[in-house]
Amino acid sequence: MGTSLRVIEHLSPGGNVNAYVQTVGAIPILNADEERELAERLFYQQDLEAARQLVISHLRFVVHIAKSYSGYGLPLSDLIQEGNVGLMKAVKRFDPSVGVRLVSFAVHWIKAEMHEFILRNWRIVKIATTKAQRKLFFNLRSQKKSINWMNNSEVEAVANDLGVDAQVVRQMEGRMASADTSFDAPVNDDDEIAWSPSQYLEDEEADPAMRLEAENWEVTSQQQLVSAMDNLDERSREILNRRWLADEKATLHELAAEYQVSAERIRQLEKNAMKKIREAITLVA
Repeated sequence: MGTSLRVIEHLSPGGNVNAYVQTVGAIPILNADEERELAERLFYQQDLEAARQLVISHLRFVVHIAKSYSGYGLPLSDLIQEGNVGLMKAVKRFDPSVGVRLVSFAVHWIKAEMHEFILRNWRIVKIATTKAQRKLFFNLRSQKKSINWMNNSEVEAVANDLGVDAQVVRQMEGRMASADTSFDAPVNDDDEIAWSPSQYLEDEEADPAMRLEAENWEVTSQQQLVSAMDNLDERSREILNRRWLADEKATLHELAAEYQVSAERIRQLEKNAMKKIREAITLVA
């Protein structure tokens, strides 16, 4: 176990994913007695080394679950990273006196973090916002047998299995089948504009007053953003620039490697910086 622990410290899912998967797969699985001893040390004595060993020994299960979500078109490394966060939350809350194995308890937390990540990144516009919609989204994805639209009997079967109305299933299927559409469609080979949402909106720029108000608002917003960014520390400002403003956006793992910290630490810095910017802009407004 000691050798595997030292090796895993130098790897991350965002580096070489295959090497990471092979390494965590080689870490021995704890038997029931070993797991209970570590869990009791953590639960009763707040032993952080025990927590570390519990997390390390269960990383292979996170990889296994992450692979089951590969059909969503998102990077496996990001899914693993999110699942690892869920695993750490589960280890922190695990009560060994309940009498269940950690993996049975942790699967809920691992999947919850992955689900949240998928819903944040699968579409520009959120496809599911309520708890019921999220449940329907993932269940419908797993029950659909092909990329074709379901017929009435299939819709009814899914609706009965999930305990929802058939119309709700149809609506979710439509959301899942839709794609992100460009607001301003490009010109095609015949120099004709394809359909786009912008064609059906009122042109407010025809009103000089509205146009001036919009320009003033844009200038003010940009000034507020620049001022808020200037008040950040250099590292936080660089992280936001690389993550959101650069043409080629950096991943959490790329920044983690550059700053020699964990990807989770980069995400925390990004989150805190965004919060400070929102607060600064709100105060000025």
